[in-house]
Amino acid sequence: MDPTRRELLKTGAAVTAMAAAPGIFAQQRGRGDSDLPAGSVYERGPVKIHYVEVGTGFPLMLIAGGGLSSNVDGLRNPFDCWKEFSGEYRCIAADLRNGPNGRSTGPLEVDRPWDSYTDDHIGLMDHLGIDKFFVMGFCIGGPLIWNLLKRAPDRVAGAVLAQPSGFRPELPTYNYDNNMMAWGPDLVKRRPEITMAMVDKFLSKMYLNVDFTFTAPRDFVRQCKTSVLIMPDDIPAHPYRVAMEAAMLAPKAEVSMFPWLHPKERIPLALRQMHSFLKAHRPTTV
Repeated sequence: MDPTRRELLKTGAAVTAMAAAPGIFAQQRGRGDSDLPAGSVYERGPVKIHYVEVGTGFPLMLIAGGGLSSNVDGLRNPFDCWKEFSGEYRCIAADLRNGPNGRSTGPLEVDRPWDSYTDDHIGLMDHLGIDKFFVMGFCIGGPLIWNLLKRAPDRVAGAVLAQPSGFRPELPTYNYDNNMMAWGPDLVKRRPEITMAMVDKFLSKMYLNVDFTFTAPRDFVRQCKTSVLIMPDDIPAHPYRVAMEAAMLAPKAEVSMFPWLHPKERIPLALRQMHSFLKAHRPTTV
């Protein structure tokens, strides 16, 4: 990458990251909790995915926030998903491939970044013998869920997209810049076979010149037959406009109140809506 452009990216990303810090870094504070089981590893060729299961009942895949650093510990914020849902559901979550904790690893598929993550999610459910399931995702979970609905629509009984990330035209390189500054250099340090040129190509394919939800165009969302509950946020990484446009387009969409995260006294009401949505769409036979 051109040195001048790299310096500009560093400056711009630092400014935007500071503006978004309360929302983004809140997703990371769950690290270090020790009451989760150690988890297991699912392997598919060179891919190794660390995952955790808690609870029994109809399967619920959980996708933590935190961008490309998403991991099972991040499901403590903005509330403890494990405690909230494991009493009724078989909760399953995995660390995203190649995150900084190193518990899930695999090739950096530069030409198909979103699909490589979706391969891991579908592969994990296949590994566990699960056909039909709910999915709930935060932040990066939004575009990952839309991609899952594109790839395996008949397997998802219902989806909750909380604080979904998406494209913000006034900050068109926001996600690319932040990951080139932090996630990419960390990955290259741990994995010498991966170069920053590969990271650049991977992130460019993910985030640059891609509108709306990053993974699902408006025509797909307009025709999506899966029931979705969309819970908007509005920080740089989680544009309110994208969440609400998706809610208006999707024919079976419900939307939460806004804001639902603040003040914190609103979170129990939002949780009641999540539980009601899941209960209403839980299959009677699986």
